[in-house]
Amino acid sequence: MQKKEPKPEKQPKSIEERIDRIYAMAEAHYGDVRFVGIKKHRKIGWVAKIQFDEFESLVAEGENPEQALKKLRKRLKKIIDRYHMV
Repeated sequence: MQKKEPKPEKQPKSIEERIDRIYAMAEAHYGDVRFVGIKKHRKIGWVAKIQFDEFESLVAEGENPEQALKKLRKRLKKIIDRYHMV
């Protein structure tokens, strides 16, 4: 009987890896993306944003940068899934 090796622990993704992943998703779907970024807002907390052109953007807020980026990715994924359903 063979012993199963324990699964290696997953390393948490860095902020840069999360931003790169969101950027790639947005670029694949929308084509042109100006930037994907995150910043600390004094009253709101952390704000993650995708800027497509001068006027169009997606924004998500969170208590920490990881949470804001997760919400932004989830929002983007939801939009892409809706687009593919039609």
